[in-house]
Amino acid sequence: MQLKSVLIGLTAGLLASSAYAAPVFNRIASFPVELNNPEAAATSSEIITASEDGMTLVYSDSPGKGIGFIDITDPKAPKAAGYVAMDGEPTSVTVVGDKVYAAVNTRKDFVDVSGQLVVIDLKTHAIEETVELGGQPDSIAHNEAGSLLAIAIENERDEEVNDGAIPQAPSGYLVLLSIADGKLDAASLKKVELTGLAAIAPEDAEVEYVNFNGLDEVAITLQENNEIVIVDGKTGTVTGHFPAGTADVAGIDTKNDGQFDFTSKKDGLLLEPDAVKWLDDNRFVTANEGDWNGGSRGFSIFNRDGSVAYDSANLLDSDAARMGHYPDFRNKKGVEPEGIEVAKFGDDNLIFVAEERSSLIAIFKDTGAAPEHLQTVASGIGPEGSVAIPSRNLFVTANENDLREDGLAGSHVMIFERAEGEPAYPQIVSDNDEAGNPIGWAALSGAVADAEKPGTLYVVSDNALSNQPAIYTVDATQKPAHIVKKTVITRDGAPAQKLDLEGITLDGDGGFWLASEGDTAALTPHALFHVNADGEIEDEIAYPAELLANEIRSGSEGITMIDGKLWIAIQREWKDDENGALKLVSYDPEAKEWGAVRYPLDAPQEGGWVGLSEITAHGDYVYLIERDNQLGLKARTMQITRVPVSALVPAKLGGDLPLVTKEIVRDLIPDLAANSGYIVDKIESLAIDSEGTGYVITDNDGVDDSSGETFFWSIGKVE
Repeated sequence: MQLKSVLIGLTAGLLASSAYAAPVFNRIASFPVELNNPEAAATSSEIITASEDGMTLVYSDSPGKGIGFIDITDPKAPKAAGYVAMDGEPTSVTVVGDKVYAAVNTRKDFVDVSGQLVVIDLKTHAIEETVELGGQPDSIAHNEAGSLLAIAIENERDEEVNDGAIPQAPSGYLVLLSIADGKLDAASLKKVELTGLAAIAPEDAEVEYVNFNGLDEVAITLQENNEIVIVDGKTGTVTGHFPAGTADVAGIDTKNDGQFDFTSKKDGLLLEPDAVKWLDDNRFVTANEGDWNGGSRGFSIFNRDGSVAYDSANLLDSDAARMGHYPDFRNKKGVEPEGIEVAKFGDDNLIFVAEERSSLIAIFKDTGAAPEHLQTVASGIGPEGSVAIPSRNLFVTANENDLREDGLAGSHVMIFERAEGEPAYPQIVSDNDEAGNPIGWAALSGAVADAEKPGTLYVVSDNALSNQPAIYTVDATQKPAHIVKKTVITRDGAPAQKLDLEGITLDGDGGFWLASEGDTAALTPHALFHVNADGEIEDEIAYPAELLANEIRSGSEGITMIDGKLWIAIQREWKDDENGALKLVSYDPEAKEWGAVRYPLDAPQEGGWVGLSEITAHGDYVYLIERDNQLGLKARTMQITRVPVSALVPAKLGGDLPLVTKEIVRDLIPDLAANSGYIVDKIESLAIDSEGTGYVITDNDGVDDSSGETFFWSIGKVE
């Protein structure tokens, strides 16, 4: 079958603050899974489930080779509740009664495959039984009665062999097991062969995900085969199968080219679904991630006979683009929907779609026809598994990426609560452009307020969008704030190259001065750029030799104008700076003179650094963002400081520079913690409007090695 899809416009309740229908899901807590296994070099939360009373979470940790437990008796204060080491890599978990059933991969390689079902006592964490499965397992599920288990034996392909093409022996299959009176019946094991069904590589069933309906039927995805199979869970009989089909998807960005362009189309995309969940006994929903030759960037609702009831087309990509979460670096498959959860909250049957690359969870209400898009929430980095706990109005995500080795965030479990109110996220979104396509944005890195219009800001993006540097016009009077216009920075009529914009200020004549953070090794100059209101570069000011002789990568991070003179915040100490003090550099465009003062920094933690991210003038002071490069549990310095304008008396470069005195105005860590996620490090923008209201914005790094979250909030009047 082929799914025809067209550009999906913004649904009525998606991003306009006045259109949200209560209740909504908001994040209430975040649990770093490293707390459960602190000695492990890498640890992850991949597939997650909950005890039947909803008080304990259990997740699989493949890199850590164990099963983790989290106490959510108080869901706003989750606690480490234990860890069980495995003799292999757990791939999935489920709970029936007082037992945890873990599917564990024990293979030696892609040919010599093996796996186990491990039974663990939920309270004591004792391993009670181990059953050999004969192959490498992926997902596991139980039926509503808790009397049957289904395990997908994937025997996954080696992507290094023949470019990952299939067939690759051995084939996968399905395992069924019975549970009676709370005890696993190992002798009941049935192996259900699934070869010979798919049109694509029928001899190699690439079994991915399993789920039961209320009739004890199992829906099974054969991802790389692009096939869906229905099996009677009681008898092990295959009762139906059909290809997942293809989709034509329009209104998408298809090139990894450092810019956003949502005008392309791809035809004949194989869905290659990953997760599958039944909506009722006759319909199920799939996350069409793709893994080999496919991925249609969306999700689909199928009737049991294989006919398509709904396909989301480009909705998820467009939604992510408006939220600043679109992963340009993953343009082959867009946001990559990977996980699905379905649960009934009150009278609402809800669908939760986990987007691996955008780190979002899109939430829909099943209507029996086209589902209603209710909201989208931000998860951690790389959400894979999720579990709904309707009895407690909770929804939980497991986010698998552990990036601590690179100094970034580790894996987190995120907890959301459904309650009356307004969504706490997103905090900034974009409108459509004149052609009706999303205004794509990411990596906001510097801001300035309009001189006359309260709540109007101009914000620049950094080199995450290397081929589309831009000034975004933001209406902060709306909630969430709205990007209403995008002005691309141009040189000779084309988008300017070799810019890493980190600061913006008004020039007093309708244009702007921009500060670019240079990197000589990448042929990106440390420079100031003067642009007009249309974003055309009219002048470029190179940094003087006295500065460049001592440059490092961390250069200009903000710019402001005081009485016609520009002041630039340098992010870190350069080679000629003493530790703990960096330069605030001045430039007089009329006299063409440079100067500087020194600014004192808070002491960094061991292995980290502290620097500046922004400078903005207001009244008798310049206000700065001073931060460290730590995040999560290690974050310490995230603050707004100020220096009197009267102290900014620059001395000539190359000589002794006066040291100014700073005053700490606001600790920003409580502001960040209020979002109930991990503390992000890149607070990069501060703007103060004509009425004295201050706005702070974080930089999401273009969703690369980041959760993609952009926090935008007001700190109120700046006195």
